[in-house]
Amino acid sequence: MTVDDTGSGGDGRVDPHAAEPGEDPLALRLEQLILGAERRYTPFQAARSAGVSMELASRFWRAMGFADIGQAKALTEADVLALRRLAGLVEAGLLSEAMAVQVARSTGQTTARLAEWQIDSFLEGLTEPPEPGMTRTEVTYPLVELLLPELEEFLVYVWRRQLAAATGRVVQAADDEEMVDRRLAVGFADLVGFTRLTRRMEEEELGELVEAFETTAADLVAANGGRLIKTLGDEVLYAADDAGVAAEIALRLIETMAHDETMPELRVGIAFGTVTTRMGDVFGTTVNLASRLTSIAPRDAVLVDSAFAEELIRTAEAPASEAEAAEAAATAEKEGEEPPAYRFALQPMWQRPVRGLGVVEPWLLTRRAPAGEE
Repeated sequence: MTVDDTGSGGDGRVDPHAAEPGEDPLALRLEQLILGAERRYTPFQAARSAGVSMELASRFWRAMGFADIGQAKALTEADVLALRRLAGLVEAGLLSEAMAVQVARSTGQTTARLAEWQIDSFLEGLTEPPEPGMTRTEVTYPLVELLLPELEEFLVYVWRRQLAAATGRVVQAADDEEMVDRRLAVGFADLVGFTRLTRRMEEEELGELVEAFETTAADLVAANGGRLIKTLGDEVLYAADDAGVAAEIALRLIETMAHDETMPELRVGIAFGTVTTRMGDVFGTTVNLASRLTSIAPRDAVLVDSAFAEELIRTAEAPASEAEAAEAAATAEKEGEEPPAYRFALQPMWQRPVRGLGVVEPWLLTRRAPAGEE
């Protein structure tokens, strides 16, 4: 079919592949490539085809992070199917309407950030176009065409792996309440003097520093059995079911950053207690306390709260004092046994008032040399 400049064929019919006035034709081609379907429905038509009310459809779309588009014909068969699936879960009683909206929101927020990062990173890496005269925009289509199926399969693989891990944690929970309100170790790691750095460094250089920090932190958290909750540029929030795991991550972060001359100093605060988990994030007094401890921690040091210290002592990861450690070692030697293998040392610090949380007793966490090497 021949298409003229107005987007109509020679027989007067509208070509669904044609761009709207003022719309980039390449952007439309990319959209059709990625979605695998062409625009066929207005929001009202999509909602009606899916068998849901316009009000519920709008709630789902906004939760997924999609802008209101009025009644433009911009939706595809995939949009209809997504609406039908979400509504079907509600109708079957598998999800409440509120929960279905939360599913849409959590998925939308996570994948939006992922998509932005991926396309920025891929295009940023294209320093030289494959053919002379080609612009970066023109390179985008073949690049996406090649990457799309591979990235899609990889995304599903990682999601299934993460879902299996999360499900395993829920199954191991002691009771139903622990599935939502759980006892966790929560740690914040914060770059010292980041605000001053933003005034001194070029944007590109600052971006590289933040990316290096986030990458190093994410790798260390994952490798040592923790869970990265979120990154905030100069700050990383992580959690662990085990206090010993959280302590090891904190000290490894300090040690790794200290050996990198390009990195600012780091401080870490950790608290242990009941935490509310929601949409992959954590909330509550324990989280607030960890944040406050980070703000008062010395440079290249780890401060923990008394509950965290008690948990390390309870699990024999740290002695209550060096006197206790010496006594335990002497008893073990007397009985011909191995002395306790304490990994960490705890030093009580001065009690101090913390805004919004009253008086707290922080402890300085350090790594303890193995018995015989002290």
